[in-house]
Amino acid sequence: MVEVSPLSVYSTFKQITLGNYLLDKPHRLPKRPNFSCGPCAKRPGWNMREIEANALLGRSHRSSECKEQLKLVTHLIKDNLSLPEDYMVAILPASNTGAFEAALWSMLGPLPVDALAWESFGYGWVYDIKNQLSLSDVRVHEAKYGEISDLSKVRKGSDVCFTWNGTTSGAKIPNADWISDDRPGITFCDATSAIFSQEITWEKLDVTTFSWQKAMGGEGGHGVIILSPKAINRLENFFPDRPIPKVLRLGTENLLHSGLFEGVTINTPSMLCVADALDSLLWIKEIGGWEGTYSRCQNNFKVLSNWYQKREWITNLVRIERIQSNTSVCLEIIDQKFLQFDDSRKWKFINEMTLLLEEHGAAFDIKGHRDGPPTLRIWCGPTVETEDLECLLPWLDWAFQFVRTNKF
Repeated sequence: MVEVSPLSVYSTFKQITLGNYLLDKPHRLPKRPNFSCGPCAKRPGWNMREIEANALLGRSHRSSECKEQLKLVTHLIKDNLSLPEDYMVAILPASNTGAFEAALWSMLGPLPVDALAWESFGYGWVYDIKNQLSLSDVRVHEAKYGEISDLSKVRKGSDVCFTWNGTTSGAKIPNADWISDDRPGITFCDATSAIFSQEITWEKLDVTTFSWQKAMGGEGGHGVIILSPKAINRLENFFPDRPIPKVLRLGTENLLHSGLFEGVTINTPSMLCVADALDSLLWIKEIGGWEGTYSRCQNNFKVLSNWYQKREWITNLVRIERIQSNTSVCLEIIDQKFLQFDDSRKWKFINEMTLLLEEHGAAFDIKGHRDGPPTLRIWCGPTVETEDLECLLPWLDWAFQFVRTNKF
């Protein structure tokens, strides 16, 4: 018996029907078909040899050279984001998760907490605040996937924890106008898929975290925390009575771990990943800092939104335009046949689509997040080339109609 690969079977279908028309299988592939929402595509022109040449491999991260490189990363982040002069930047372990957890464990407690959740990461922070930190006065503001919490209901006198951009739902806050300028509490913002991609009002944020692996196209395992003077004051004057693991500890007793803002790290960083982050930050500086990366995101999102607005089988999971993410775009299939399926069958359909696209080299890692509804999820961040997105779109049409016609 001759074995036939799925790809060879798919390849025999040169045309499929879309409505009353025959749809040819596209011939042009994206040059870089990496549309994952994290870790994300490397920057255009990225070269591993250049990274290796600049990486301080085999050196102690405590050496003056390594500290200088780590310090340079924080300075370039501050410069490229146009942060206020008195805001401080540090590199922390365990990606954005580690950075945000460090802030929660070190700083929550003296005031009531309002926690916002409209997708899986926000719900994760709610769980930790309520069940791990066991704080007594916690008010949770929830919304379903595709929407955001009612921002008008956030208490002015509380600490506030929220995601700026919901990576697993594609819903973002429209702005920070709902945050009071004279707030007594601190704002904790998980901005991992918003940094270098969306307009952020820094004066409204006290604790902001992100990771290199999103808009920077860096590698996983390293988080970044940005602190306002108000957040630093909290760290210097509030000492929780709970045990805090070393990897989450931003200070001890009356002392802020000030070395974190001068190239010192809590644990051992990967100097290869540090060199990679530097490469990305220098590229960002070259294209105009956050304004340059924001412009690239907007252009990418425009290409994708123009496409789905002309389709009857797919649309944005987020119906309200002003809260639609321009990075982690979640697309919902609204074909009538598909809508009759239960979630299990919907996921099987999406699995068939994404498998087909991967086997053709048209798109990798665009299946929606496992904790969200059955969707396609496409990253439109700044390291993605607009031309590659344009190449992807006819493949999405083709794959959908192929699976609908031949598999379901």
